[in-house]
Amino acid sequence: MQRQAPVAPGELDALVVTVGRTRDREAFVALYRHFAPRVKAYLLRLGADDTTAEEATQETMLAVWRRADSFDPSQAGASTWVFTIARNRRIDLIRRERRPEAEEGSAELIPDPAVPADQKIAVEERDRRVRVALEVLPREQAALIEMAYYQDLTQTAIAEKTGLPLGTVKSRFRLAFARLKRVLDGDMS
Repeated sequence: MQRQAPVAPGELDALVVTVGRTRDREAFVALYRHFAPRVKAYLLRLGADDTTAEEATQETMLAVWRRADSFDPSQAGASTWVFTIARNRRIDLIRRERRPEAEEGSAELIPDPAVPADQKIAVEERDRRVRVALEVLPREQAALIEMAYYQDLTQTAIAEKTGLPLGTVKSRFRLAFARLKRVLDGDMS
């Protein structure tokens, strides 16, 4: 195979413009020969495996062919434009890998069953009763319950955050739950 002569940056810009204006296949072949190996090497340096780098390179060059008419040499050079496309393709592939498409019939595609109205009402009533019960608690006990259940903190983390001894935190939890149980069971004493 005959080695290609290097292409000057200004020539690359002209080749992209030519592809954009006239869909010149020879100009595109010259662009492909120049950029494809460089784009693949770039993607490999960024951590893509060989197959992913090859796929992203092909998608990049296809985008160059399709979008060459949008290239503006006054905004950026051909190399910057092509490598920006390559970087964006790589980002798209990473997103696709992180968010794989669900297979047909998989659990995540099945909608949650509708909650019957009576169950919704029961849950809302229970939540209202819990909010009222929390208002009855002494403020230091209510604050601990809120940290545990609304901020998802452990008793140890609560002790560290409040500066209270762990034993005090635990005893306040015991007292708070006992009082909550009485209030929720209807004994307001």
